[in-house]
Amino acid sequence: MDIRQLEARRLAILEEIRSIDSMRRGTVQEQFFQIRRKGSKELTRQGPYYIWTRSEGGKTVSQRLTSAEAVEQARADVAAYKRFQALCGEYMEVTSQMGARKRTTAQEKKRLKSGLSKTGK
Repeated sequence: MDIRQLEARRLAILEEIRSIDSMRRGTVQEQFFQIRRKGSKELTRQGPYYIWTRSEGGKTVSQRLTSAEAVEQARADVAAYKRFQALCGEYMEVTSQMGARKRTTAQEKKRLKSGLSKTGK
């Protein structure tokens, strides 16, 4: 890609980042419990219960999601955060490529100028 294409991609990445309205770190997980019903010796699997888990200050924090809407919103927010991270990585890569191309172009110009001044004498 040339510098103009890289700049266009960089702007597209920024626009996509700007369009993210809500995000959260972590994961949404299903949780099940084994319970014994009254009068029964067998364990019964109870659930699923959905929890949003993340790390805060070196500790794992979990919060139960109590409705289907909360579960879907949390999943969408977690996916948006992962997309945000991927876009940030791509932005760094594109910006790095742009810098390398600009440095290469500047060095080539210096070589051309110094070559022209020597041959022009």
